[in-house]
Amino acid sequence: MSEVMDVPVLEKPRKPNWLRVKLPIGEEYKQVRKIVDEHKLHTICESGNCPNMGECWGEGTATFMILGNICTRSCGFCAVATGRPLPADLQEPKRVAEAISLMKVKHAVITSVDRDELKDGGSIIWQQTINAVRKIAPNTTLETLIPDFKAEAENIQRIIDAAPEVVSHNIETVERLTRSVRIQAKYWRSMETLRILKRGGMRTKSGIMLGLGEKKEEVVQTMQDLKDSEVDVITLGQYLQPTPKHLPVARFVHPSEFAELREIGYQIGFDYVESGPLVRSSYHSDRHVVPGLGRTAWEKANALKAASQKHE
Repeated sequence: MSEVMDVPVLEKPRKPNWLRVKLPIGEEYKQVRKIVDEHKLHTICESGNCPNMGECWGEGTATFMILGNICTRSCGFCAVATGRPLPADLQEPKRVAEAISLMKVKHAVITSVDRDELKDGGSIIWQQTINAVRKIAPNTTLETLIPDFKAEAENIQRIIDAAPEVVSHNIETVERLTRSVRIQAKYWRSMETLRILKRGGMRTKSGIMLGLGEKKEEVVQTMQDLKDSEVDVITLGQYLQPTPKHLPVARFVHPSEFAELREIGYQIGFDYVESGPLVRSSYHSDRHVVPGLGRTAWEKANALKAASQKHE
């Protein structure tokens, strides 16, 4: 008779107090919800289960997702549905621009699903959307969080020609974990996309999720790779498992570690480093538009700290 062996069950890490957020409430939140619903718009705030939705919508801002809400890729971390997308909606650029105008926001973020089935990767709709916002809401600054477009220069050039204030493309994780986290993506292809954008004169930005099993030295190396690709702004936040079908959280990273990585980021040379458990790519993105804002604040804080220590 064979002996039955006990299989160890890994205990799921408990969500710490610093990751608890308030539920969305308030008139500003309700107004944004109304505009989004009336214009039949998709937001990554909802589709991505963003923990900051209450705060951002409460301030009258939202991150719009164009080109539908079905993605051709199946990343292990993302709550957006995967499958065969519907045809691109040619009226979407105007609807998004009108909604941004109605919301009277000073800064808007636009992102999209991946549309690998389209020859242009969706870049034509992207360009039309940016141009429509420029026409209908000319005083609104823009961050565009784009797919990698398979690093195809022609498609990326459409974004460069439309010239948003910031162009973001997230590396998401370290090189070792890319194959399991971003199944159809490639680490160095994403870096090339960012380099093409920088050669085109764009202010560039990228983000990393922590808590997927990466090591500290791998995170620092990824930050260095992004800096070598001349990225200006970097965001670091905690990965949160959207559903039981998605990749599990390996660990919850303490706020002190995020603070340490923020210091390392500025030491490496980034112009703005946003680092904290609840940070997402579009969090505080209006501040990321201004060159020197983050670095100047960091340098002043360090100077005050040094002066205080000198007098102790």
